[in-house]
Amino acid sequence: MNRDDFDIKGPVFVVGNSRSGTTMMGHILRNHPMIFTLHHELHFFEQLCASRDYGRVLSFDEAVGLAARLLCIDHDSYWRQGDPSRFTGEAETVVLSIQDSPLTPVVVFERFLRYVAMKNGKPVPCDQTPRYVLYIADILRLYPDARVINMIRDPRPVLLSQKYKWKRRWKGYRNFPLKESIRTKINYHPVTISMIWKASVRAVSPFTDHPRVLIVKYEDLLREPEAEVRRICTFLGVDFHAEMLDIPQGGSSLRSFTTKKGIDGSRLDAWKREGGLTRTEIYLCQKITGPLMERYGYEPLPVGVNPLVLLWYFLLLPVKLSLSFVLNLKRMKNIPEAIRRRLR
Repeated sequence: MNRDDFDIKGPVFVVGNSRSGTTMMGHILRNHPMIFTLHHELHFFEQLCASRDYGRVLSFDEAVGLAARLLCIDHDSYWRQGDPSRFTGEAETVVLSIQDSPLTPVVVFERFLRYVAMKNGKPVPCDQTPRYVLYIADILRLYPDARVINMIRDPRPVLLSQKYKWKRRWKGYRNFPLKESIRTKINYHPVTISMIWKASVRAVSPFTDHPRVLIVKYEDLLREPEAEVRRICTFLGVDFHAEMLDIPQGGSSLRSFTTKKGIDGSRLDAWKREGGLTRTEIYLCQKITGPLMERYGYEPLPVGVNPLVLLWYFLLLPVKLSLSFVLNLKRMKNIPEAIRRRLR
């Protein structure tokens, strides 16, 4: 397939609950000769732009500031972003290329995505930011050429991965800042993580048959990687390339950093073999995610629970919620909207 035959104009958005294989999907798509997955999660929706700002016309300086911030995040990562003014000259190039549209945040964002993709020699940009799962309707409305790939994974290994994510800094992932380790540790509670999984899956439910949305189960990708990637390529309107399967295996919260490549099928159901979740954590997760979990073929395990341990988790919940709220305040541009999207 040559560039003239390329079906998708993009951008492509990879979304889903955190720890559900979104990073792996981003690597797969980056290995396609036409698609460039940006280097880091951008967090444009919710953290840089609330829905009330979608149509707001920016001044030239405001637009340049937004483009510079996006360039900075893509270069440094959201966690480690430095001074955006380093990218002012490049940001001006992005904004000056907008001739046929008002300088709204959503227009600047789309032009930034295309600029970075073309800078890397590819026509289609891909933004892999899991939290966008809460903004699928917005993405489809704002970007008529966009395609969305939604990753879904069994909530119990998601819970396990979130539980130990804070340790990544000491497993060879040096780009994981200490303050992010602390925030992640405090954020963890089986009730809140399970509720977020439930909200993420409910958010994509209205779009299961949408022609521009594809749901991919993490487990299917591990069982039949080539078949699933071919299905993804068909959805995007591009040819399959074998090198799409040759991806880094790094990214796990449970294993040390590795330079191995390929889709590691041995990780399927590893959470059952390796342990790490208490019976109470599994019980709470299954109780909260229940019907949605089973809808996607994830069978519940019969687990008993100690009432005293269960009481401890519930006593700890308001403390964890309060601390998490304070630590995440700066990550939400419109706090009521962010909460509302999670409680739909």
